Amino acid sequence: MEKESQRHARDYINSLAAAGRYHFTSGNAREALGVSADATKLALNRLARQGLIASPARGFYVIVPPEYRSLGCLPADQFIPALMKHTGQPYYVGLLSAAQYHGAAHHRPQEFQVLLSKARRPIQCGKVRVAFVVRKRVEEVPAQSFNTPRGPIQLSTPEATAIDLVGYPERIGGLDQVATVLSELAERIDPEKLAAAARTAPVPWAQRLGYLLDRVGAADRSAPLRTYVGEMARQTVPLLPGALGTNAPRDSEWKLSINADVEAES
Repeated sequence: MEKESQRHARDYINSLAAAGRYHFTSGNAREALGVSADATKLALNRLARQGLIASPARGFYVIVPPEYRSLGCLPADQFIPALMKHTGQPYYVGLLSAAQYHGAAHHRPQEFQVLLSKARRPIQCGKVRVAFVVRKRVEEVPAQSFNTPRGPIQLSTPEATAIDLVGYPERIGGLDQVATVLSELAERIDPEKLAAAARTAPVPWAQRLGYLLDRVGAADRSAPLRTYVGEMARQTVPLLPGALGTNAPRDSEWKLSINADVEAES
């Protein structure tokens, strides 16, 4: 009986892959196999030990084709849309992961970065790591669809990516790294869309972004953002949040206390 359920489980994932579907739930498998939950779990565990499937989240499985066996999982961009649909969570790929899609690939991110409205534990699936970052107003952030071998994925636009990079410097290696990525991303930024994207985030993010764009020689991208900051910024904020800088020089245009030296890598 065990061998038969194992054979049926292998047939099941083969039929899914043949139809171009590379993910399923334990409930889907149990229904297809027509056996108990325990028998289903046993059969799936055997397939996982053989490297044929992997489970990036409880009750959610991916089929691992031969070209990704060394990873021990599907690449994150090929299962995150299905996982987010399964959990019912709005999301978008952002920060360094989105910057890569937009051509800013100075540093390859060590983890796939996904922004959500609620906290979620990180994923380790084989060699694939996914980090989740909490972002307010996720559904308002400008996003676009990008095609992967397993279907479309949502990622922040170049403008929204720039906003988030400044908002989460600790997640990407600090302000020098932010400046480096912005220098590569700048040519893809639409100035009007940048000002619109800034409205989905705290005003200090726009203040810091405008200053950094000036620093990396992309002041031509920040004119509408400068107008927005002039209308909305009520106080001077530090360039580097949380750092001391009582005697730091001020940038009156962006209403910033320049309490950190920032240099983009060449």
